[in-house]
Amino acid sequence: MPESEQIMRAPHRHHAVVTKALAAMVVAIALAGAVSALRDSGASEAPSQPVAFKPSMHSGTTTTTTLAPAVVDVSLPRPQAPPENAYADEPHIVLGRIEIPKIGLDAPLNQGISLRSIDRGPSHWPGTALPGQPGNVVVAGHRVSKTKPFRNIDQLVPGDEVIFTVDARRSVYVVTGSQVVTPDAMEIVNQTPDATGTLFACHPPGSARYRYVVFLKLATGPAPTGPDTSSG
Repeated sequence: MPESEQIMRAPHRHHAVVTKALAAMVVAIALAGAVSALRDSGASEAPSQPVAFKPSMHSGTTTTTTLAPAVVDVSLPRPQAPPENAYADEPHIVLGRIEIPKIGLDAPLNQGISLRSIDRGPSHWPGTALPGQPGNVVVAGHRVSKTKPFRNIDQLVPGDEVIFTVDARRSVYVVTGSQVVTPDAMEIVNQTPDATGTLFACHPPGSARYRYVVFLKLATGPAPTGPDTSSG
């Protein structure tokens, strides 16, 4: 199947699994609360029913165990789920530019994760960090179709520069490593407390069987530049 038709499929399956797991967690918490309420009211229960938590008895006083709510770090960016339709319409937004001197790339950086956006060139995954900010800035691109901006990303090695210019501010990242993963490896969009980056494209060229992933970290920036020429 063509590269452009498969790059977005795995995230849908992943999103469905996560949704089902969250739903199961909510049901489990609700059941635990119901058991605790019955005990506090003196209602009887069948002795054969297993329970996850038992009240502790001390000097005739009944104490129920309450779990603390999970702590969620809300400060990190939250990647947007890909659209159901891989070719869904998205606004044509150009965030700035991306440069990779090692492979001769200097192109507009689009915003969007549908294939309509990626077909225009390197495209920033909405909801992931913006260049220069804490978090993981994730950018997708084609290798053999359309403008094929990431055709040679497998030539990048640690220390090579990837430069983003957004809102007239220049952020220089350096390559830290690379990896070949399967299309369902959604951990590549995970956000990080430090300023990091991820480039990915189908692999090998002309096939959508794997993804070639390049990992980055912020080296310098963001620093002011001259007038932004991203529209060119």
